[in-house]
Amino acid sequence: MTKYKFILSGGGTGGHIYPAIAIANELKLQFPDAEFLFVGAKDKMEMQKVPQAGYEIKGLWIAGLQRKLTLQNLMFPLKLASSLLESKRIIKKFKPNVVIGTGGFASGPLLQAAGSAGIPTVVQEQNSFPGITNKLLSKKANAICVAYQNLERFFPKEKIVLTGNPVRQDLIDIDSKRDEAIAFYELDPNKKTLLVLGGSLGARRINQLIEKELQNFLSQDVQVIWQCGKLYFEEYKKYNQSNVKVVDFIERMDFVYAASDVIISRAGASSVSELCIVGKPVIFIPSPNVAEDHQTKNAQAIVDAKGAILLKESELNEQFSIVFEALLKDEGKQKQLSANIKKLAMPKATQAIVAEIVKLIKR
Repeated sequence: MTKYKFILSGGGTGGHIYPAIAIANELKLQFPDAEFLFVGAKDKMEMQKVPQAGYEIKGLWIAGLQRKLTLQNLMFPLKLASSLLESKRIIKKFKPNVVIGTGGFASGPLLQAAGSAGIPTVVQEQNSFPGITNKLLSKKANAICVAYQNLERFFPKEKIVLTGNPVRQDLIDIDSKRDEAIAFYELDPNKKTLLVLGGSLGARRINQLIEKELQNFLSQDVQVIWQCGKLYFEEYKKYNQSNVKVVDFIERMDFVYAASDVIISRAGASSVSELCIVGKPVIFIPSPNVAEDHQTKNAQAIVDAKGAILLKESELNEQFSIVFEALLKDEGKQKQLSANIKKLAMPKATQAIVAEIVKLIKR
């Protein structure tokens, strides 16, 4: 039996790392004696998260371009050249059957080097509006696995496969975990629960909003699970009380989703895909500080399907309390949003992506 070898690259944020790990885990189920190697960017979170998941990782000296003129930008050509050279070395030594990129700085030079060496590559694009790296890589890629419709304007149509984004499999059946989740967080089962998600590092503007609105929530008999992020925990932990749970990071995402009735969230690609499976009413507050404003575009794709509410950061002061109160009082609207967002869920995304990889090694 052939012993297959796979290189995966994705990093910078959890939204790129966790899909890569999910794909590796699924490949491992199908090919138990396969060899795996991850390639990431030095000093980024993948250098910790990937070994924690049980995989070897090598780091490239690469970083993204800043929006303003900095020393980092002046170093970029040197870093890119170094990363391309190192990627060629890694590929020559490891001899992978397929190289898979899930986005992030390191996937650019690695997939470029793999394509030049004639090794099949798969690009997994999580967003509704691709970044420049994946647009460039798509020209040589063998398959482009996407999570949104209508990406033909960015990628070669014949290479696009609609698969969805890999998500945690423990989110598939959260309804059965509600009682356990309420007990875990010591919440009142008779009150509505608001879940606030700002990402693993946190979202300053969302945290400011929740601080301002906290008494308003409590006066409406709403209890809150507030994930403020690691950068902001020291600042906001003082609000921790019986009906406000302030946490920096969430290990059991299935529990917080199961306990929640309404969710406020950023609109990163992985979060959006998870929320489709979870099927709760969502108010998206996209980050305006990401490349090409892709979070707004991700959220808009759900809003267009009448599956969520979108509020821009610039609208929060005037709009938020009105929108939140109206949603809280309107059970019909909550049910409608839940039903519509659930229609967009793709729970078998990981298996679909792996099926495309398998086609390349079996051809």
